[in-house]
Amino acid sequence: MKTIKDMPRNERPREKLLEKGAGFLSDRELLAVILGKGTQKDDVLSLSKKIVKVIDGKGLGFTARDLIDIDGIGEAKATAISAAFEFVRRRIKPEGMKIKFPADILPLIQHYGDRKQEHFLSVSLNGANEVMSVRVVSMGLVNKTPVHPREVFADIIAERASAVIVAHNHPSGDLTPSAEDMKITRQLKEAAAILGLSVLDHLIFSAKGYYSFAEHDQL
Repeated sequence: MKTIKDMPRNERPREKLLEKGAGFLSDRELLAVILGKGTQKDDVLSLSKKIVKVIDGKGLGFTARDLIDIDGIGEAKATAISAAFEFVRRRIKPEGMKIKFPADILPLIQHYGDRKQEHFLSVSLNGANEVMSVRVVSMGLVNKTPVHPREVFADIIAERASAVIVAHNHPSGDLTPSAEDMKITRQLKEAAAILGLSVLDHLIFSAKGYYSFAEHDQL
């Protein structure tokens, strides 16, 4: 099994962080730094990949108990990760971030741009266009993620949001909307109108760019 020590020194997560800064690390690499080491079964990067998958599915509301269910994660690792996330959450919160243009949300979701599966996300806003929450609504295949309006709007209605910006990544890097992308955008807009909500935009993004339905007058 390949370990961190087998990697070139400049590619190791900890050394990369020290040399370039945390912003240059992937989510998996950041968690590897927090974990420090893996297990006999999984190296630290493989273990981090499992954790990223759980957190992506649960969103920022994940708990230490969610992580303990992962093979190789005990109470010590689970509580350390949960505590680290909470420490940051108390100081740098997306809540209250004011959106002037839909693309302003990209810093909140850009880390999903390099995912190998499609992730469909929702960013709920209050009446002042301030961010209330960021959620992963669903995860799908390499080129498709199933999503239904009820899944998108259930939590948004519960938190009494006024508007939403939806987004999903294209693992292929091609930002051209598919026929399915166009269809779900129409469905969401129609459902939102009935619910008294506004869909401000649908963004398709990758690690290198984005496509905005609103900017192309397709909303």
